Amino acid sequence: MQYQDIYRKIFSNISRVIRGQSGSIRKLLAAFFTGGHVLLEDVPGTGKTTMAKALARSINADYQRIQFTPDLLPTDILGVSIYNPRDQNFSFHNGPIFTNILLADEINRASPRTQSALLEAMAESQVSIDGKLRPLEKLFFVIATQNPIDFHGTYPLPEAQMDRFAMRFSLGYVEHEEEINILTEQNIVHPLNNITAVVNKDDVIWVKDQIAKIRISEELKDYIVRIIRATRESEGIIIGASPRASLALMKTGKALALFDGLEFVTPDHIQEIASPVIAHRLKLDSRAHFSGITAEDTVNNILQTIPAPV
Repeated sequence: MQYQDIYRKIFSNISRVIRGQSGSIRKLLAAFFTGGHVLLEDVPGTGKTTMAKALARSINADYQRIQFTPDLLPTDILGVSIYNPRDQNFSFHNGPIFTNILLADEINRASPRTQSALLEAMAESQVSIDGKLRPLEKLFFVIATQNPIDFHGTYPLPEAQMDRFAMRFSLGYVEHEEEINILTEQNIVHPLNNITAVVNKDDVIWVKDQIAKIRISEELKDYIVRIIRATRESEGIIIGASPRASLALMKTGKALALFDGLEFVTPDHIQEIASPVIAHRLKLDSRAHFSGITAEDTVNNILQTIPAPV
């Protein structure tokens, strides 16, 4: 089976459940195959959780879901050591983070202390518990969701945690005809119930290895760095994108090239993924907010001012 076949099988499987969202599925898989993590930010009912479940069911891998609430504790995510009086010692019980695909549902409803329990795991694929480093699975992917308009009882994600996500994007509302199709397909049974695994973990890891071999020119590397550096120098931005953003932009660009059957990255791939990779890492000043300027607007303006290599 060719690597493009693996991508197409997963893409097609998710598309059976998430209608009219081909661009969002493409972004999700670009992050998934490059070891990044995704923050889905949208209003309720647009399919954020369903998309995560569809991805998990498309792969023969372990899947866990954590519903974030204000009373959730770090041990509810990482695990806990429990004393066994019979053996007179402590035994560690793994938390849901020891999985392949983790859905952190409504992540901004948990306290900052609990949110921070994910930081080390997302950045280094390991966690520190009871003074010991415990490695996570080789295939480890976090999909977090949050509602951007409901601020009651929520804790905004700090910049340090936002930077751990390879990209953030929204699904948005589908077209009229697609919404009719959704009603038709879910009239009797949800199509998610009919989703089965089409690939396994080894297939995914193999594709990840192939993405690493995709070529990217020195000119495109320079283009990426100039885009990232422009976010640190643009007016209205307090905090620009980090070097981690440069790496994420390069890796996801390579994934898109592989999806398109190319052996090298093009400027179009970088421009396609730039806003989802960069925008959530920026912190705008109050004047920009009051002017109605968004981080996405800022990234798009930068793309228009920096010439792409030919």
